[in-house]
Amino acid sequence: MHTDILIIGAGPGGLACAKLLAEHGREVIVLERKKEIGAKVCAGGITWEGLIRLVPEELIERSFCEQYVFSNYQKVVVHEKNPIIATINRKTLGNWMAQQAMQAGVELVTGTRVSEINGRTVTVKTPSGKTKTYTCSQLVGADGSTSMVRRSLGIAAEQMGPGINYQIAGSVKKMEWHLNTRAFGYGYGWIFPHKDTVAIGAYGPRGNMSGSRLKENLIKWASARGYNLLGEQCRAALINYDYRGYSFGPIWLVGDAAGLASGLTGEGIYPAIVSGETVAKKIIDPDSTDDAITDMVKKQQLHHKVINLSAKSPAFCSLLMEMLILMLRLKFINFHTLEMAVTPGKTPQ
Repeated sequence: MHTDILIIGAGPGGLACAKLLAEHGREVIVLERKKEIGAKVCAGGITWEGLIRLVPEELIERSFCEQYVFSNYQKVVVHEKNPIIATINRKTLGNWMAQQAMQAGVELVTGTRVSEINGRTVTVKTPSGKTKTYTCSQLVGADGSTSMVRRSLGIAAEQMGPGINYQIAGSVKKMEWHLNTRAFGYGYGWIFPHKDTVAIGAYGPRGNMSGSRLKENLIKWASARGYNLLGEQCRAALINYDYRGYSFGPIWLVGDAAGLASGLTGEGIYPAIVSGETVAKKIIDPDSTDDAITDMVKKQQLHHKVINLSAKSPAFCSLLMEMLILMLRLKFINFHTLEMAVTPGKTPQ
């Protein structure tokens, strides 16, 4: 079967790309390995500067004008007029984006596993177990951190960090960020209230600590705060921040497949959507700019520098975190500046 544009992966990046292409009259098929859209390791936080104003109000579970930020020795409460962060169910967001894409004319095929990619020829296993082959004029890899499209291009992904999230029943009022170097090294932990649940998790860049140790530390840290995570379902994923390009002739990479997540924060949803839309615009008009991706890469490079500084020693890492919180308390920097250094949802996903 031949199609104009074939997109592998129905996450935010793939769906954003597909919708924009279909709105411009292009034939688009999106293949998704999972039967259901949207489920992902994600704290579910979206920002006022990012997605809050772009999604329907009914999708928002909770919104917060106050943020509580903790280090080993300090605490600061940030208050703004508009919601700084809101929480959203990742599956709900995915289903909404899928509906938007299909209404624009996208063909979405779920439960279909890619088994082989040879250039722009893609072989898949259908839900019934049959083999099917797709060919396309343009191939877009939006298939996450372990992207098969990326591997088919011979591009390694070495810079990755583990993200861990528990979604447990409960109701809490405060949205918290924890720069606790004893528990998370130069990563961080979060407590994000949702409608009827609480997201409790942690993320750390590669080289910070192993995923198993991060999980162990998260469970102990949460227990000290009254959250018993033992026996609760844990979801974990690797976040790819090893960017090596997004455009390879008629083959493209977006979001985590391109390595556009932040190594420092694990932020993934917003870079995925922005890069997906940028790729769509480049396919529609090759002369369009890619300034949005260029800006994200510059930010990512800055985050790499912070990671390298934090990795020098535990003492230096702790000092750096304390300085960040102190500057926030003294209003030398605002929360959105700090947000560039710690943000789950713009977050682990």
